Amino acid sequence: MDEDRARRVADALRERGVDAHLERAGVYQFGVRVSLGDGREAIWDSDGTATLEAQVMRDGNLVGFVPVIEGSEDFDEGQVVDAIARTDYDKPIAQLRRTAPPPGDPLPIEGGLFRRFLDGFRYR
Repeated sequence: MDEDRARRVADALRERGVDAHLERAGVYQFGVRVSLGDGREAIWDSDGTATLEAQVMRDGNLVGFVPVIEGSEDFDEGQVVDAIARTDYDKPIAQLRRTAPPPGDPLPIEGGLFRRFLDGFRYR
């Protein structure tokens, strides 16, 4: 996932009340990190592949994962947001729910007023 797309997906998830953040996984490797609230984090699509999958981590240890979602290489941003929002992380091998849970209260966009300044004015 490229940086701009990962940022837009994280912002859209935050608008739905999902605690999502831009994940900087390495040099020119970006993904979406979803804080699950119990010390776990789901790191989505930070490996540079075209498909959508995630690792669920706690304190740097792998405690679960989301297998590759079939057909995800052709997902647009809305479908990526929906897939991440529908994921049920309660089992070690996470699965997608049939429907997304109701959206929560929107979370503020990370960076606020100084976001473009902190990111070097690389986007609009």
